[in-house]
Amino acid sequence: MPMAAWWRGTRGEWYVVVQIALVVLIAVGPRTWGGWPDWPFPSGRLVSIAAPALLLSGAGLLVGGAMKLGAALTPLPCPGAEAVLHETGAYRVVRHPMYCGVILAAFGWALLTRGWLTLGYVLAGCVFLEVKVRREEKWLLDRFPAYAAYQRRVRKLIPFVY
Repeated sequence: MPMAAWWRGTRGEWYVVVQIALVVLIAVGPRTWGGWPDWPFPSGRLVSIAAPALLLSGAGLLVGGAMKLGAALTPLPCPGAEAVLHETGAYRVVRHPMYCGVILAAFGWALLTRGWLTLGYVLAGCVFLEVKVRREEKWLLDRFPAYAAYQRRVRKLIPFVY
């Protein structure tokens, strides 16, 4: 069976394109707008501790989630033929540990760079990931009958919270 053209987005390819654009914007986009005020948030000791802590914990969740998926890891939200449902490791505390890791690391980066526009990009990224996760979870429910019970037990994006 021939593969469908990627630009048709049958497995969520456009979600990946938008996500990459947002990650690039967060990483290297403008931090402030010319003539607008600088970082309005406190930049004391708490921020200097929180920023690297968020970056490291986000990286840990991202790597932990990716390692658990192993060869089944794909950037596409639609599970591939080799996918299995994981409920242990990082997946025990949050259904989407890699997305959670990206969110935590992005907030850490925004604090570290003191970029209020970066913080805005991160918030836009959070909204985007919520949309992407909703679509991904429909595919996961179609693929794995046990996913509904997993959804009831484990939070979506923020461990023990949401």
